[in-house]
Amino acid sequence: MTYENLDRKLVNELLGDGRASLRSLAEDLDVSVTTVSNHLSTLEEEGIIQGYTPKVDYDELGYDVTAIIQLKVEGSALPEVTETLSEHKQMISVYEVTGDYDIIAVGKFTDTDGMNSQIKELLIDPEIKESNTSVVLNAASEHEQFDLDLSQ
Repeated sequence: MTYENLDRKLVNELLGDGRASLRSLAEDLDVSVTTVSNHLSTLEEEGIIQGYTPKVDYDELGYDVTAIIQLKVEGSALPEVTETLSEHKQMISVYEVTGDYDIIAVGKFTDTDGMNSQIKELLIDPEIKESNTSVVLNAASEHEQFDLDLSQ
């Protein structure tokens, strides 16, 4: 086999099974275990693969309230507010964005009281000028990853 797209194929295999052994990856990709190991090390060193973690269903663990929080922030405070949000353990995603709001954060909570408490804690920050919170009614798709295109 040629090594064309080997890194992308390796990433796709790991997306399918992040616990796959080097041997099974080598067999699936028709290369040696050493080749897989070397490419995997390179992908990790370059920060393309940043770790191996379980995919957790937070709803099943009682975190069944998902909130999308949009914030308008005083311009110079954007990095500080973003960092503060990122430090909240229940904020699973925090984005600086363009558009009507400056930050969009997604949080998981056990109930609306917990959600309200965290949002109120945020809103005492004088650098936050405006907020809009939406509660997710149904997550049609969440935490999905996609296979890499092999034609590139």
